[in-house]
Amino acid sequence: MDFGLVLQTDPPASAVVGLMRRAERNGFRYGWTFDSAVLWQEPFVIYSRILEHTERLIVGPMVTNPGTRTWEVTASTFATLNEMYGNRTVCGIGRGDSAMRVAGRKPNTLARLGEAIDVIRDLAEGREATVDGQQVRIPWVKDGRLPVWMGAYGPRALALAGQKADGFILQLADPYLTEWMIKAVREAAADAGRDPDSVTICVAAPAYVGEDLDHAREQCRWFGGMVGNHVADLVTRYGEHSDLVPEALTAYIAGRSGYDYSHHGRTGNPDTAFVPDEIVDRFCLLGPAEAHIEKLRALRDLGVDQFAVYNMHDAREATIDAYGSTIIPALTA
Repeated sequence: MDFGLVLQTDPPASAVVGLMRRAERNGFRYGWTFDSAVLWQEPFVIYSRILEHTERLIVGPMVTNPGTRTWEVTASTFATLNEMYGNRTVCGIGRGDSAMRVAGRKPNTLARLGEAIDVIRDLAEGREATVDGQQVRIPWVKDGRLPVWMGAYGPRALALAGQKADGFILQLADPYLTEWMIKAVREAAADAGRDPDSVTICVAAPAYVGEDLDHAREQCRWFGGMVGNHVADLVTRYGEHSDLVPEALTAYIAGRSGYDYSHHGRTGNPDTAFVPDEIVDRFCLLGPAEAHIEKLRALRDLGVDQFAVYNMHDAREATIDAYGSTIIPALTA
């Protein structure tokens, strides 16, 4: 199992770079960041510094979207980083939640997302693609490589990930839901004539190592609110009780009344009081190191290839070090 670290690009950028360097020293292979231009600093600028100050770390957004940058700009940015640092990027992409809504736009359609996945990958790897009806190729790209991993929850999005993406990003760590969604992605891949095992599976969730579960839950409760934004979209589309979406995912948002993105991804987010302890425990990894190892082994047995640690709480350095000293060795031995 691989491990990734997920950060917000809060200033100063030097702190983000420092945490990514610490992660690499502790055995993490991937460095991810949020990508919302209004809420945080521009991640692609910071990726250049992270890549310069690490040796092997693979970096990318979790996740970007097809709407805030034109596709040729996104592809050229990845290709530039890859040319400078040796194909050490990955493109996580989704419909766009905070990045689009904060700017007053709606998330992209799945049709647009599917088209963008193909175009961005082709351009970043030096192939010709059609952008707004125009044939485009980036002529200076040589031997470029850009895996594109897609974030998804609902049935149509899971199917699209299986049909087109190199990897699937699931932003929660509940084993039951993980198994259900991996199955949907791999079935879609097989139906599209792809090798289902060729789709990399990445589970991303907050992790907090320690004995004080009450404190850990309060530090990570924000995550249930963030996931709840996507779940609310699913309930709007499919209804509260649909055979297409597990009730284990949708039921907990019944008390959700609204969401202010100025607190997005923040400990103490006041819009996440509706999230019960049971959801925090299911969606996150909490407790002593042994509890993390046990849950990660269960996820690995379900086919998870990477666990990406959302590291937005009051023990960022301690979490990275605990994973490096105890948890990563146990899962990579």
